[in-house]
Amino acid sequence: MSTPEQEIEYRQHRFTPPPGSTEIFLVRHGESAPARGENPFDLVDGQADPDLAPEGRDHAQRVGERLASERIDAIYVTTLRRTVQTAAPLAEKLGLTPVVEPDLREIHLGEWENGLFRKYTADGHPIVDRLWAEQRWDVIPGAESDERFGARLRGALTRIAAAHPDQRVAVFTHGGVIGEVFAQASRAVERFAFLGADNGSISHLVLHGDTWIVRRFNDTAHLATPLG
Repeated sequence: MSTPEQEIEYRQHRFTPPPGSTEIFLVRHGESAPARGENPFDLVDGQADPDLAPEGRDHAQRVGERLASERIDAIYVTTLRRTVQTAAPLAEKLGLTPVVEPDLREIHLGEWENGLFRKYTADGHPIVDRLWAEQRWDVIPGAESDERFGARLRGALTRIAAAHPDQRVAVFTHGGVIGEVFAQASRAVERFAFLGADNGSISHLVLHGDTWIVRRFNDTAHLATPLG
């Protein structure tokens, strides 16, 4: 007597990165020191280069604790020291030397560098309203064009992905960078849709050729839990 064939089941499965792809954890640097008119920041290639604030050093420790248990094959930072300082605890835990990728530095704010962007935003400068209405950084006098900014970020991440197939990379970078990268990855109609990633947050992309897959944005669970 024959037995009925077992019914075939088609289960849902967890996401698996495509072969040859690169997982990138984009970490916004910890909170940086406040801008003070009488004590301007140091500049690196015309961009403000503040240290981390005490709160930012706490963010760095928490990021290190959070990502230490992940398989991380490489760490990247920018030319600005707040990213280097934020990456330091994780780099020490994993025994990795961070690689500097200059093209992942923050948007250049032209005449509003050196803390003036923070001041003018707090003061309600009329160009700030125009910035949000037009969703373009280059309404600020002398600022880097949005097209150039977007192109250099895409080039940098494409190079990193090409260097790390089937690997996982932590990239310590800036809020404007994360906003632009996720706008590109999601093809957001509004260019500023992903601005506002928190200091110390972790966002997650998978790069596979020209395809950028969004996995996670602005994960801050580690910032609310006790250290160690």
